[in-house]
Amino acid sequence: MAGLLDLNLPTNMSKALFLDRDGIINVDHGYVHTPQEFHFNRDIFKLLHLFIQNHYILFIVTNQSGIGRGYYTHEDFDHLTQWMLERFKEEDIHIEKVLYCPHTPQEGCSCRKPKTGMIDQILAQYPIDLKKSWMIGDKQSDIDLARNAKIQRSIAISSDDSIQGADHYFKSITACKAYLEANPKSLD
Repeated sequence: MAGLLDLNLPTNMSKALFLDRDGIINVDHGYVHTPQEFHFNRDIFKLLHLFIQNHYILFIVTNQSGIGRGYYTHEDFDHLTQWMLERFKEEDIHIEKVLYCPHTPQEGCSCRKPKTGMIDQILAQYPIDLKKSWMIGDKQSDIDLARNAKIQRSIAISSDDSIQGADHYFKSITACKAYLEANPKSLD
């Protein structure tokens, strides 16, 4: 039997940057859930501009177990997210989508990193080429998510050497940005 040609299939796959939130976009003070607690990491805007200039679509994928633990609500998270997205907009940075897992580790959901549920949701809506995409995170679960989802390249930002399996390691967002600026071919 002959197959049918689906003319709606995308012919142009996009590159994506998947970002963790706490520890990457903002300083991780532990269960950050208000604009007053939220402090953007130094050079995060510059780093994101570098990816935008190289035609990446930006996504945030974040575990937010503080919701499941009762420390804050979905509404608190939504309020902070809207505030954060407005700040990005002021810096000419468009975040395509923010996905979050509100569950505790004990709940065993499919969306909590390092499981791939959030990436699967994105792939169901966007034609992303994971072989040309990046994941940036500050925890082992971020790097494991990259491997589990088959995201080709990963960056760990951490002050210690406890994270294993990343393609690149940096102590800060500033150091990461400097490396990528010095090695522009890595963003092709």
